[in-house]
Amino acid sequence: MTRLIIILLSIALLSCTKPQESDSTTTENSTTADTALLDMTDLQLDSLVLPDGFSIALYGRVENARSMAISPSGVLYVGNRGGDKVYALKDNNGDFQADEIFVLATGMRMPNGVAFKDVDLYVAEVSKLWKFPAVESNLSAPVKELIYDDYPTDGHHGWKYIAFGPDGKLYVPVGAPCNICESKDEIYASITRMNADGSDREIYVSGVRNTVGFTWHPETGDLYFTDNGRDMMGDEIPPCELNRVTEKGQHFGYPYCHGGDIKDPEFGDKRSCDEFVAPAQKLGAHVAPLGIKFNTGSMFPSQYANLAFIAEHGSWNRSSEAGHTGHKITTVKVEDGQGVAYEDFITGFLNKATNTAWGRPVDVLFLKDGSMLISDDLTGSIYRVTYTGS
Repeated sequence: MTRLIIILLSIALLSCTKPQESDSTTTENSTTADTALLDMTDLQLDSLVLPDGFSIALYGRVENARSMAISPSGVLYVGNRGGDKVYALKDNNGDFQADEIFVLATGMRMPNGVAFKDVDLYVAEVSKLWKFPAVESNLSAPVKELIYDDYPTDGHHGWKYIAFGPDGKLYVPVGAPCNICESKDEIYASITRMNADGSDREIYVSGVRNTVGFTWHPETGDLYFTDNGRDMMGDEIPPCELNRVTEKGQHFGYPYCHGGDIKDPEFGDKRSCDEFVAPAQKLGAHVAPLGIKFNTGSMFPSQYANLAFIAEHGSWNRSSEAGHTGHKITTVKVEDGQGVAYEDFITGFLNKATNTAWGRPVDVLFLKDGSMLISDDLTGSIYRVTYTGS
């Protein structure tokens, strides 16, 4: 309960946090074998329901664990939305549990997004992008370089997920600055991309309300992204979305059309749903899908090969009678660019009897051995999912 109170207080104080402008970065000394990294307090892993043969364990804990990126050497980088820090976790003895934590930066504004390329770490604040060059040469006292500072400063849907695509470009979304609105600036409700040095930014696709997770299909190379549906249309509509990009310039409907066929009550008369790209898969209403990865590893059984694993953060905009949705890990099977099966993989973060959640999944990431990491910002935890057979 103490950890939860601290997290909620951090979120309440978020509006007072200012980004750090200096090239130097405030750090804290790491603690080897820090017992807090593996503290099981408030975790209810025994309440989680996984398919037969799968198990889940704690990998490590950091406050408000959000987006994740991993380097070739196995250092795990974790972003933060409710606070102001960026973390690095090291598993020094190879037992798949974190032994050492580094605070790479403080004083940042919602540094949710992290990405790793070559030897450099990239971090996204609301309006800025930073590079930590050769970060693993000095995790205790890294430096950072500002590579871009011209994104909108709006806090509403301002936190960012970032990733490098197969083309070597850095992809950066810009959420809508509202629940539902037409924006005069085309940068809103888009996914942008740029070179790794911050040059040549362009809008890649539009009509994207708020994506906090995307990845590329391992066979086709197409970009797939989750998108959070609008609020205040009822308990059961509109659906959240999994979308597929096949070419630059595509529009995915926001704010005019939701789920491919639902006209918005405020803006739907202005344009037809036929003008836009329909979802590859309609997801549950208000489930808040965030992180997504395709499984290409060899640990999970063959029926899980190339499935999209999605972290559903969970609803807030539903009546108490309807109850919450999401708060789980789901999978989508994709064939010819379209979802053909949408199923639960891990449930139990939400107690349906009491309509309360003890955990909220944010991001998923696969390790070299084929196991899967899941971040949970409510408990500040990272879990590891393995398959050992039934």
